Amino acid sequence: MRFFKKIGEWVRRYDDAHNFTCDICGREVFAGERVCAACRKSLPWNGGAICPLCGRRVKEEGVCLECKQQPLSVERARSSLLYEGEASRLILRFKRGEKYLYRAVTELCLSTIKEQFPEAEGLVPVPMTARAKRKRGYNQSLLLCEEFSRKLSLPVVDAAEKRHETKPQKTLGRRERQENLAGCFHVADRAAVKGKALLIVDDTLTTGATVSELSEALKRAGAARVFAFTATSVEQKEPFGKR
Repeated sequence: MRFFKKIGEWVRRYDDAHNFTCDICGREVFAGERVCAACRKSLPWNGGAICPLCGRRVKEEGVCLECKQQPLSVERARSSLLYEGEASRLILRFKRGEKYLYRAVTELCLSTIKEQFPEAEGLVPVPMTARAKRKRGYNQSLLLCEEFSRKLSLPVVDAAEKRHETKPQKTLGRRERQENLAGCFHVADRAAVKGKALLIVDDTLTTGATVSELSEALKRAGAARVFAFTATSVEQKEPFGKR
């Protein structure tokens, strides 16, 4: 087992250091970067005015309307990119089978975590059921946590589990998502989270229902503080739901 683990680690380090084309446009790169300078510049970065609680883009400085109505259960959430254009396509490719893209996503997002969450003591992936993980082949949130862990020297706190399958959330509003997710997360290893400042890591923040439900489970298990980071976030254009 140790031999194969060493081989796997060697392959990973080689892949990290040897990249020849941009993971977005396919153009040749020369410094081993995952995303070329032109694509990086054109990505929809989540800059400018953002909500200080959920971290989404807002039209004016201050807390967004949705957080005023019902804030997320995390102390603070941030994202590097907006879920649109090439950023949304990158995330969809990552979730639909192109597993290797975790390197590009973490490369693009590393600075946000360093700057925004210096107090984080551990990285928490959003758990999947065994059935969902078999279907996809991997947990994309766990892949991101493992790569950030290697780059930031923070432990992965994989202490939560998802007890049961939930309905697909694409067409659900925030309240419906909350009802769909209610009670689905459970912290099996309470000692791993007790008294810790933990950072939930995921690919996209849509309504925030997932990170809120997981945050509640972590706090019930004794976590001192809980934050959330997502690679992308959806700008809330209809904060009170569709008419």
